Amino acid sequence: TAAAKCGVIEGRLMFEAGGESRVDATVGVSVPAEVQRERVLERGVSLERLEALLGRQMPDAEKRRRADFVVDSAQGVEHARAQVRQILAAIAMMPTRRK
Repeated sequence: TAAAKCGVIEGRLMFEAGGESRVDATVGVSVPAEVQRERVLERGVSLERLEALLGRQMPDAEKRRRADFVVDSAQGVEHARAQVRQILAAIAMMPTRRK
């Protein structure tokens, strides 16, 4: 069997810019707000900066709703990798939406 090809576009504002119409599937990465806050603050970003960034973005719940697939990164990297493998397998089986 031929291997499926997959390209990845990292687009923080994919939905805000209408970019989902240019791809066959969208995958969102999500984490509960409290975990996100903790991780960002651990990287040295101020709470004010985090709030400003979040204020300019579509709410996480809306991104989750609009995504074809969602990776929940709350349980760590290995769990997220397992989800990505499952998603890639599912995408490989999908008919393309764009020609």
